[in-house]
Amino acid sequence: QVQLVESGGGLAQTGGSLGLSCAASGDTRCISAMGWYRQAPGKERELVAGITKSGSADYLDSVKGRFTISRDNAKNTIFLQMNSLKPEDTAVYYCRADRILACIVTPGEYYYWGQGTQVTVSS
Repeated sequence: QVQLVESGGGLAQTGGSLGLSCAASGDTRCISAMGWYRQAPGKERELVAGITKSGSADYLDSVKGRFTISRDNAKNTIFLQMNSLKPEDTAVYYCRADRILACIVTPGEYYYWGQGTQVTVSS
């Protein structure tokens, strides 16, 4: 089993910065790609940024140039640096790790999820 623990987040003003981190523990051999998702009230959860084990990253269009995802494989940790924050970035941010095929025990359970951390950007 894998546990994901997020930290960071909180309150920022428009134009400010915040950083998130997500540390994986347990059977981390089961993890491949990792990423950050967010969910605002009344909206669907969406991918903000993802990163492979080799460091290849992709981003939601609306955060490109403002957010940076990074990964420390030795520490099984990913980070999300969020700059030039906007009120529309307000959401609960979740860390997700993809399971490798060998670790998929129950069909449909393809991911590990963190508990979420609140990011609030005031205007």
